[in-house]
Amino acid sequence: GNHTFARKEIELIIGDPRILRPLNYPAVVPGRGWNIFDVGDIKIAVINAMGRVYMPLLDCPFHTIDPIIEQISQKTRNIIVDFHAEITSEKQSFGQYLNGKASAVIGTHTHVQTADEQILSEGTAYITDCGMTGPSEGIIGVDREIILKKYLTSLPYKFVVAKGPSMLNGVIIEIDENTGKAKNISRIKKRS
Repeated sequence: GNHTFARKEIELIIGDPRILRPLNYPAVVPGRGWNIFDVGDIKIAVINAMGRVYMPLLDCPFHTIDPIIEQISQKTRNIIVDFHAEITSEKQSFGQYLNGKASAVIGTHTHVQTADEQILSEGTAYITDCGMTGPSEGIIGVDREIILKKYLTSLPYKFVVAKGPSMLNGVIIEIDENTGKAKNISRIKKRS
């Protein structure tokens, strides 16, 4: 997502094929935006792309993903897209654009799970944001006092991860491995 290169430690692992950065970074940027993973005897492609509204300006995710989907489709129909974007309309548009081309389009970035999981008309599972895994008593995972001070003063503050109980958010998607079409999507929301 937008924090991929925020910490220097990324340099140590960006070459690992399991680590993905947004597909629509310029080609000169280290790392890769997709990979195909063997899960048992099933091949599953995972693609990461980033939106452009209120985010760092990258190449257009709509244009960038087309040749990759075409390339991946020759090896597997099971394609999961993580779309890291800020606004709902951009995420919904990307989901509709990939409807029938990807098994799932899962929105990320806003940290708050949405309740709009669905199977789109051409068999693509979709959710605007699957939510975050982390502290449950902060504000988007950050110590709430820091966020409140930021809003009350308009001054910048260094974010500190909130302490206390945790939560796990996500989705479980059932995909027909022969067609790549989603059969079901269910939200996960657990708190400790």
